[in-house]
Amino acid sequence: MTSTLPTQITAVTVPAAPPTNGLGAAGGSATQLPISARLRQRLQEAKAPFLANDNISAHLREGEMDQLESEVTDKIRELLRSLVIDIENDHNTAETAERVARMYLHEVFKGRYQEQPKIASFPNVKKLDEIYTVGPITVRSACSHHLVPILGSCWIGIKPGVRVIGLSKFSRVAEWVFSRPHIQEEAVLILADEIERLCEPEGLAILVKAQHYCMKWRGVKEPQTTMVNSVVRGDFRRDPNLKAEFFELVKQQESVLGY
Repeated sequence: MTSTLPTQITAVTVPAAPPTNGLGAAGGSATQLPISARLRQRLQEAKAPFLANDNISAHLREGEMDQLESEVTDKIRELLRSLVIDIENDHNTAETAERVARMYLHEVFKGRYQEQPKIASFPNVKKLDEIYTVGPITVRSACSHHLVPILGSCWIGIKPGVRVIGLSKFSRVAEWVFSRPHIQEEAVLILADEIERLCEPEGLAILVKAQHYCMKWRGVKEPQTTMVNSVVRGDFRRDPNLKAEFFELVKQQESVLGY
């Protein structure tokens, strides 16, 4: 005779999986991410580029620059510690992280985070059609390979179109464009695009001469080497005489200033 024993069933409570925030993190929210991660996510969702020399000001919200400065300060502080610098006891470097963060975000890289300066254009009511040059405009940037300075001078040649802008505005837009990590060739192209958008000239020529501290201060250590490049568009490109006139005017300005 076979006996049947009662089967005992024990209920086991399985804890529910914690909710996720859709980003692979449990129980958190997007606002708990560092500001840099939130910005990257926002830029990626908008399919907006954020290369070293891109301007991302349109994607920044009120108060986020302060948050970004705080995060960058913390990261630079950790960099200094990784370089085995005693920032806790060295009075010279105790506030270096704060200084460097402010310098990057509000000075040398401000062209990434600030909107373009307000630049008004006006109708060319006198129908000016003779070329003029503006320069030398001092340009300051940083090599995007090593984040060391690029310092130089810029000349801009304009054959006016239907609209014109004030002379000082060329300096403002040049500073805004160059205040980002760059290679010089790309910086000049970006500046040309911005000037064309602002005043729609019949002809545009830009010449930049600069020293790169990635060559001057490190690496091959060539203190006198200068990089020179230019871009010519519109009538300056189509008319060799107009192009030659621009470079001759630059040469005359250099001679007067003793370059």
